Amino acid sequence: MKHGVLLLALILLSTAASAQTPQTPSTKTQSTATAAGVAARMQALGYSDIQNLHRGPDGKWVGNASRNGVPVTVTTDSEGKVTAR
Repeated sequence: MKHGVLLLALILLSTAASAQTPQTPSTKTQSTATAAGVAARMQALGYSDIQNLHRGPDGKWVGNASRNGVPVTVTTDSEGKVTAR
């Protein structure tokens, strides 16, 4: 039982660490991404209040968010790069 708890703790810590490290997912990963997954990536990059996130016909995810209290339009391309305007 003790080993199982330790293993779970290590998995959670490694997951939390990787969520904080910006990584560029492969095109295949991004093309099958869900809105929840894209929003989680944006949150890991410091965006909050993510709304109206949808996938456009070009495969990019677009929505509204805030960063440091400033409202922005966010776009995530097929490589996972997030751009704010």
